[in-house]
Amino acid sequence: MTSNDTGRRRAVRMQRGVLWLTRHWTALVALFFGLYVTLPFAAPVLMHAGAEGPARVIYAIYAPMCHQFAFRSWFLFGDQAVYPREQAGVAGIGSFEEFASQEAAFSAAADISSWSADLQLLSRAFVGNPQMGYKVALCQRDVAIYGTLLLFTLFFSIRHVRDRLRPVSIFLYVLLGLGPIGLDGFSQLLSVAPFDFWPVRESTPLFRTVTGALFGLMNGWLALPYLEESMRQTQAEVRQKLRRIEGAGEPSPSDTAAR
Repeated sequence: MTSNDTGRRRAVRMQRGVLWLTRHWTALVALFFGLYVTLPFAAPVLMHAGAEGPARVIYAIYAPMCHQFAFRSWFLFGDQAVYPREQAGVAGIGSFEEFASQEAAFSAAADISSWSADLQLLSRAFVGNPQMGYKVALCQRDVAIYGTLLLFTLFFSIRHVRDRLRPVSIFLYVLLGLGPIGLDGFSQLLSVAPFDFWPVRESTPLFRTVTGALFGLMNGWLALPYLEESMRQTQAEVRQKLRRIEGAGEPSPSDTAAR
């Protein structure tokens, strides 16, 4: 086998690998989102099982991607699934302040009912206890964003959908994707120090989930159809390259006659 034959076979394998990727990219994206959104739930499960070390590794991995405030996170294995601040006005469940006031981890805060650096740092570091349960390593909004991206990717992986669904319009993307989440987030941010533009506002777990889900849906609807279009163009180019490479390896008529 000549060096040209070896190089040709390597080129064919590489192009076929690219072709496989363009055909199965939705499965890989779904796998990524699936791992990204489910691993944070392993943290409270591990804490509950007594495996604190591995659980804290997961919290540390996700810490740069999420604020992990306890009052804006889901909890497992405790009295409640959520512990919103009093300002959120969620009726029928205990507030974060009620539970945190009994927890030694928050004794260093001068006033856990006010928005402060102490409240943010302590609630970020607090992972839970046997009574409250243990928090998921992603906040409520992020769980909704990436969970919806996962579901939309699975939906988009259906061939009939992939062939017909076009990208969402920019108008609808801004209206439903950016609008609600921006309004929710900035209305909270501008209500606390150093802004204090209006009375303190704290979003509810439900509203965080809805705005996060809309943001995830609109991002998936905008990005995935464009990715599919790009993958189809790449498929066509790769097939042309394969035909050229494989054709270059076929013997010419004169070579066949000589044999």
